[in-house]
Amino acid sequence: MKAITILDNEPYLRQISSIVSSNDTNLLNNISLLEEFCVKNEVMAMAAIQLGIPKRIIYLKNTNIDIINKKQTNEANEEENNYNESRILINPVILSREGLTEYWEACASCLDNIGLVQRPYKIKIEYYDINFNKKIDIFKGFESTVLSHEIDHLDGILHIDIAKELYLMPVEERKIFRQTHNYNILAKTGKYENLINNNKKYVISK
Repeated sequence: MKAITILDNEPYLRQISSIVSSNDTNLLNNISLLEEFCVKNEVMAMAAIQLGIPKRIIYLKNTNIDIINKKQTNEANEEENNYNESRILINPVILSREGLTEYWEACASCLDNIGLVQRPYKIKIEYYDINFNKKIDIFKGFESTVLSHEIDHLDGILHIDIAKELYLMPVEERKIFRQTHNYNILAKTGKYENLINNNKKYVISK
């Protein structure tokens, strides 16, 4: 199993994923496929559309920036290397967004493209869990960045669309690059829509 990429089928990735019904008989199988991929691959999260499932399902594997930074420098222990939140969000809806952060994002579907993306520091989300119980939770800091990235996938938006700067950089180079280009909190409060700077400048390099 591999993620669909912009090279394989970019139009497919740009479709809007469908709302999941509470009586969807394939839901648990869909989630199992997401989990299998996330366990076997070094990802932070995965939207179902990336695996050929055009439904509004997200699997969160690792939103712990401390563990992620340790992995970048190969300093993570066995427990940290196997860390998995195993958190499922079905039909997530963003109710509010506050603050502003920046991070050099990459994506299993976007190959070697790494881009500087601005995201909210805090988001309030309404969603359903794996048992289809309705939840409302607040996600702060890096977990907000990861989840915002995945919710964009559900709406056919890729990080390369909204990056302020964009580079072509293989995964091992990205690990080194991120050691000096860290997750950056610009503001913890304030309306995200008023804070974000949408002025993009693309810089492509190898």
